[in-house]
Amino acid sequence: MRSAVLLAVLLLQMGAFAGERVGVGDSRDGYESVTFTTDSRALTGTDGRAADLLTLVGNPPLGLPQVPVPETNPITESKIALGRKLFFDRRLSGNGTLSCAMCHVPEQGFTQNELMTSVGVEGRFIKRNAPALYNVGYRERLFHDGRENTLETQIWSPLLAFNEMANPSVGSVLERLEGAADYAGLFEAAFGRGPTMETLGMALAAYERALLSADSAFDRWHFAGDAHAMGESARRGFEVFNAAGCGSCHLVAEDHAHFTDELFHNTGVGYYQLVVRDRKVRKMMLAPGVEVDVKVDAFAPQVSDAGRYEATGKPQDRWKYRTPSLRNVAVTAPYMHDGSLATLADVVIHYNNGGVPHQGLDPRIRSLGLSERQASDLVAFLESLTGSNIDRLAEDARSTVIGDF
Repeated sequence: MRSAVLLAVLLLQMGAFAGERVGVGDSRDGYESVTFTTDSRALTGTDGRAADLLTLVGNPPLGLPQVPVPETNPITESKIALGRKLFFDRRLSGNGTLSCAMCHVPEQGFTQNELMTSVGVEGRFIKRNAPALYNVGYRERLFHDGRENTLETQIWSPLLAFNEMANPSVGSVLERLEGAADYAGLFEAAFGRGPTMETLGMALAAYERALLSADSAFDRWHFAGDAHAMGESARRGFEVFNAAGCGSCHLVAEDHAHFTDELFHNTGVGYYQLVVRDRKVRKMMLAPGVEVDVKVDAFAPQVSDAGRYEATGKPQDRWKYRTPSLRNVAVTAPYMHDGSLATLADVVIHYNNGGVPHQGLDPRIRSLGLSERQASDLVAFLESLTGSNIDRLAEDARSTVIGDF
């Protein structure tokens, strides 16, 4: 009996409770079946052919403007190649087991479709969903709480975080790279000097700025005037999108669309998870397909996440999170800062219901009164925002060798 209780406590600490659907993969629905299929695009069949990302930066896909590039870090082929190599190198983590790409999986929309929140070194808990990296070069603030404002500096947050890549210091990362034979001359070729805190960030930034994806069905219909590019349901969904006020945060300009206002809003999700959600565990999954009733009072762990407040310390920023872009949203589930909404339909339901009323809720969050057909059309519109080159970007990503000891 004692061992069973200890197992239950361990599973609770790991978040392995089955009282609710928590994410596309976290639910483990169907894992026990031989017919289970992943949502991830397949690795098999790709020849790992590099794309001309430098040309892509100079000529963004339909629907995107010119990507801003700092004068201090002009993009070159050598920087992109070095950044791609670093992105897939497990040696950038403290124990050599975790790369950037293991939380930002190219075949899963440069996020993780099968985890509600990411997992760090040694299985350490991370409380937020991995943001998708498509078009990240346009973002004015980075991370869900906006604590960084340049791609050149943002990498050091996950590199040094104990629960992410867990490096003990900046120097330890650079020393590891300096001692790696396969990096000999690469930093010098790209920057004229060896690996430093600055050049490592600049290389990764160059690669990430090149992850541009647009030319979606919506872009071809809205910006190129192709009347047949987008289906009737999606066209009705765009009307719903505008009538419901979605476009006030997810902006569409005259000649391009970022589908974000780059600001921070309280949509009720953070408040719900901390204050309202019933955390009592009634069923527990011991293994895929093996579920038991919980006979004692047990509660899922409570995670404190105050959003933008954690970056600014301002009370008015509590439970506010950065407005994500909607581009490629159909391939970047699960949703919200904590991955708590598994599908686009779940997201529409959340907003249609008016979120969770409380002090500080954004005044634009209100009951929308959408019919079942309108909700379905809105999802169809969101599905029309998938860029034409997402498979090509994933193939390019696999053109590099995964760094390992």
